[in-house]
Amino acid sequence: MNGFNDISRLKWKGLKKLFTPYFSFVFCLLLFSSSVSIAAEINGPEVKIQGNEIYVTTSLLLDEKQLHELRNGIKKEYSFYIDIFRVWKLWPDEFVLNRSFVRNLRADPVKMEFIATSTDGTTQIKKRFKTFDSMLRWALNFETLKLANVRDLEPGTYFVRVAVESKIRKLPPVIGYFMIFLPENEFKIKKDSPYFTIGPSR
Repeated sequence: MNGFNDISRLKWKGLKKLFTPYFSFVFCLLLFSSSVSIAAEINGPEVKIQGNEIYVTTSLLLDEKQLHELRNGIKKEYSFYIDIFRVWKLWPDEFVLNRSFVRNLRADPVKMEFIATSTDGTTQIKKRFKTFDSMLRWALNFETLKLANVRDLEPGTYFVRVAVESKIRKLPPVIGYFMIFLPENEFKIKKDSPYFTIGPSR
């Protein structure tokens, strides 16, 4: 019996020695994910109706950590979702239509190259910039973006919701096994515009 207990203790020690580093690693990942703060802020959205067209102006403001990573050559991808919702008194807000854009940013601190691409699912635009700030202005700002024609909407009360997310960049394969413990996004934020009315509201 003592021999059996000794073997069991040896097995337990072996398993403990094998898995302790992994549990420690997972614990560190959990601490990291819980300490991640919001890394960006949405400015706006501001809605304007002109000539029967609905326009929105909005922008993304990055924190110093995001800017520092970009300046040092870390590629970033930001997905923008700009939606129109209709407001109902007794029912949940109704999704009406959407425009989405994916903006990829890359800075080369050695060559002093600043490249950004934008795609809306059908068209892709790639641009090179002379300065870091000019790249940010183009990629993170939407000035009077056309969303819809008021004649395509029923009379009612509406608002525009802007959501932005940044995926966590790819990690080494070993770390990838533990991605279940980490959030999928670096950040995911949203902000709504004030209500606006189309036609006589009900």
